[in-house]
Amino acid sequence: MNSTDRIQQCFQENIALQQKTLDLLAPAIDSAARMLTQALCSGAKILCCGNGGSASQAQHFTSELLNRFERERPGLPAITLTCDSATLTSIANDYHFKEVFARQIQALGNQDDILVVFTTSGVSPNILQAAKAAQGRGLSVIAVSGKDGGELTQLLGNKDLELRVPSQATPRIQEIHLLIAHCLCDLVDRNLFGA
Repeated sequence: MNSTDRIQQCFQENIALQQKTLDLLAPAIDSAARMLTQALCSGAKILCCGNGGSASQAQHFTSELLNRFERERPGLPAITLTCDSATLTSIANDYHFKEVFARQIQALGNQDDILVVFTTSGVSPNILQAAKAAQGRGLSVIAVSGKDGGELTQLLGNKDLELRVPSQATPRIQEIHLLIAHCLCDLVDRNLFGA
């Protein structure tokens, strides 16, 4: 396979997965946007985390909420739990890396806040601990996941929601995660500020 064929294959896989995800998750994405909107309307905030590329997704998502998405509007309260290197390293050093998000949620999370986790696998110990900590503080969890959802799927309760991309390929999952994040930002803006 030459380079052009490989590029074409990557694009075709993405296009096919977009359609499959749209068919499967459109109502759930709308529900997630409504959850976020309701939380923000009640004065709650959005906490967000992930590892590696998913950490970048979390940071991207909260920046679109906190600053702006496509329109001028007030900033929305959103915090990424992956950006403070002093906090992350102190928790990892003093406790364990699996606690880097959970400790922050225990300190910053309040009932009615929402934790949004980006994970391609749903098996990372720090993501699982984050979900448990969030539930323990009364937060809802929106899991933007992939593959088979991993152990995270079993942790989710009645007030939580999973947006699982139907793929085993990490790069394709991450590409769709970005599209989902942008859909959520768009819907939240529309719900709060009109079309």
